[in-house]
Amino acid sequence: MHTTKYLVVGAGMTGDMAAKGIREHDSDGSITVVGADPNPTYKRPLLTKGLWQGAAEEKLWREPAEGVELVTGRRIVSLELAAHTATDDTGEQYSWEKLLLATGARPREIPGADGVVWFRDLADYRRLREVAGEGTHIAVIGGGFIGSELAAGLVGNGCRVTMLFPEPGIGHRLFPADLSASVTDYYREKGIEVLAGEMVSSASGDRVRTQSGLDIEADAVVAGLGVVADTELAEAAGLEVNDGIVVDEYGRVSGRDDVFAAGDVARFPVAALGVALRIEHEDHANSHGHAVGANMAGAHQPYDHLPFFYSDLFDLGYEAVGLVDSRLEAVEDWQEPFRKGVVTYVEDGRPRGVLLWNVWDKLDAARDLIVRRGRPCRLAPWPGRGSRGAGPSSCASGSSGLSRTRSSSSSPAFACRRRSSSSQRERPGSRLPSSSDAALSSRRRSSCS
Repeated sequence: MHTTKYLVVGAGMTGDMAAKGIREHDSDGSITVVGADPNPTYKRPLLTKGLWQGAAEEKLWREPAEGVELVTGRRIVSLELAAHTATDDTGEQYSWEKLLLATGARPREIPGADGVVWFRDLADYRRLREVAGEGTHIAVIGGGFIGSELAAGLVGNGCRVTMLFPEPGIGHRLFPADLSASVTDYYREKGIEVLAGEMVSSASGDRVRTQSGLDIEADAVVAGLGVVADTELAEAAGLEVNDGIVVDEYGRVSGRDDVFAAGDVARFPVAALGVALRIEHEDHANSHGHAVGANMAGAHQPYDHLPFFYSDLFDLGYEAVGLVDSRLEAVEDWQEPFRKGVVTYVEDGRPRGVLLWNVWDKLDAARDLIVRRGRPCRLAPWPGRGSRGAGPSSCASGSSGLSRTRSSSSSPAFACRRRSSSSQRERPGSRLPSSSDAALSSRRRSSCS
């Protein structure tokens, strides 16, 4: 029997930061981190970003917390909460005083699609990297976060890329329709064959067939179809699960002071938005892991951070915070259309999310805009134009620090377009959009300029 004060199940970024949070508040308590990945903890975002842009694999590795016992290549398969024990897939048992579940998420797969690289971890990167040479044809299934980054990285390494997905455009779940269309055109300009509106009927390691009858041959097929929270262990132990392990603002599972969950697998209350969410991005993995680890060691500080995420798409880049969801009404404020600007996502007249498109060093202002949420979003008229014209919305400018310079002419410096949701559309709930969701109905458009 392996005995430890703190048992962390999951050796990814969340588990690593949890161990560091524990150590900051408990310098002597024993910490054991158990992970199924055979590698020590690494920076997962580099797998779709920096490593395809020339960074060496040595950049992946993270420095572990002091005095942590890291057990790799082992999967915890059962928990006995009353007995405070866990068992891994070799039969070894662990006795613990406090437990953290940081089991993350697993990629969605197409049933029967053997040979496809379901891109998630370092082994997937290495497998794809082996075949991704000059002139190699790679089929990328998925037009969301992972698919778009992989396609850009592969083209940058000389590959010929075909992207296919059921949505009308790249980033359809996140971006307003016109921005999504612009990004899709931009990818085509970069030489990528983009097959939007195509549903996969079958796939293998070298072929993809679509329901419309297309037959695509490739040297490799990789998919980024979103992920599913890895809650199997929690469910078997009788913990509350609802699209993730349900936790409170301290990271504790319902009804227990000795069991916690954090990161991709946790569904937690977001104070700034007044909803519970499960978030799958780097900033949240690090910040939530650290906060919950600290709470395991007695910090007792609620997690009130509003996480951000980011992406690089060739020469385009963005940072985003809050509910960035194309089902919401969007107020678009462009300095250069679809190249530099701010999109504010609005619900019931109030800002819920902000997309900073090639706009940098404004995350704090964007967070403040969402957290304040006391002032309704409205479109203010430009001087001299009266009520007929409108400039950037008041929820995307002013005291938030997101203000834009007005032009000397009567027209706004940023082209602003306001988009409303159809009354027939599903209202955004308590989770972020997934690339595997069914296609959503179109939105009505109205110009504010």
